[in-house]
Amino acid sequence: MEQSSIKKYIQQVCVRASNASRTSAMRSTQEKNRLLDLIIKNITKNTKSIQRNNSLDIKAAIKNKIQEAMIDRLTLTPKRIKSMCDGLQAIIKIPDTLYKLVNSKKQKNGITVSQMRVPLGVIAMIYESRPNVTIDAAGLCLKSGNSVILRGGSEAIHTNKILMKIIKMSLQKSNFDNYMVQLIETTDRNAVNHLLKMDKCIDVIIPRGGKSLIKKVSKDSKIPVIKHLDGNCHVYVDKYAKEQLAEKIVINSKTQRYGVCNAMETLLIHEKFSKDSTRSIVNKLLEMGVELRGCRKTKKINNKIRIATEEDWFTEYLAPILSVKIVSNIDEAINHIEKYGSKHTEAIISDNDKQIDKFTKIVNSSSVMSNTSTRFADGFEYGLGAEIGISTDKLHARGPVGLEGLTNLKFVVSSKGKIRN
Repeated sequence: MEQSSIKKYIQQVCVRASNASRTSAMRSTQEKNRLLDLIIKNITKNTKSIQRNNSLDIKAAIKNKIQEAMIDRLTLTPKRIKSMCDGLQAIIKIPDTLYKLVNSKKQKNGITVSQMRVPLGVIAMIYESRPNVTIDAAGLCLKSGNSVILRGGSEAIHTNKILMKIIKMSLQKSNFDNYMVQLIETTDRNAVNHLLKMDKCIDVIIPRGGKSLIKKVSKDSKIPVIKHLDGNCHVYVDKYAKEQLAEKIVINSKTQRYGVCNAMETLLIHEKFSKDSTRSIVNKLLEMGVELRGCRKTKKINNKIRIATEEDWFTEYLAPILSVKIVSNIDEAINHIEKYGSKHTEAIISDNDKQIDKFTKIVNSSSVMSNTSTRFADGFEYGLGAEIGISTDKLHARGPVGLEGLTNLKFVVSSKGKIRN
């Protein structure tokens, strides 16, 4: 496709999305829920077709020597397809707060001031490898009254096309505007460049993928961006931690799934935590095939541990590699997180309420856990239905972004003919 044609195509998609977003206001909660239920049924009915198309993308990814973490994100097993449907089912169950008046108050001047929760308008999703985002984003945007433009990575094009076909089929059957959900079907990278300039039509951009993608979108976009750059998540094992609990949470936070943004990448252990338990945790991680890179104190525990570089402390590995540091107190742990962390998710394991209180108040991340695996930092697990992304910024949305993060409040003012003197 020529550059002029790509630009025209993107403009057409954006105008259609903008027009479609205005039709959502008159749709009832029941209509939206029935649409999502139909998408679930059509996904279930077409599971084999989805896997067949997904296998084409996986074969191409292997041939192109794409990283294992990305191939893992790309892969749709029957369990993951069911999980997508579960996410939609959870969205159906979430109460619809759109267009309801809240915080109403009659002023002394005679006017009544209320607030109404409304959709943002048009959301553009730019993402790599994760075809489940296609369904999560469509479901969340449809329920929250937004239209959405989806631009998945070229490595998932076959999977995204079949999922989009299922969504379109469901939109048509439910008499919704076909352009409420659109997929950018060209894999030409210039499509993204044009998309980032469509500030007259698009209200927010949400990128999900590698650091280079997030940086590019943040730098080049004329449109507000909801994003997180890295998932350099930390677990701090306090001196008051229960030994078995600490081992269980540490192992789960790292090894339950490597290639995800809420996996632990750095383990911080208080020097007065049980030496035997520290050794047990380290040895178990090594036995499970996790490469450990640690400080000099950590190196003394097991000679297989490599000395960590300064870069290692900053790194989101998305692989069976873990940085480990022995710290002298909770303040050193907090300072380490402040210096090297990405403000995504951090956890403290402790049986001391004062230590937990200090950690949760001071650590400046979008999710802070106590005695809980970092793997729970997820919209579905938080009861948001699904998540359209995670924000480590402080404005508008923070943490996993669900339905409410795709809306905002406008003022609605009424009176019986009041004029200002």
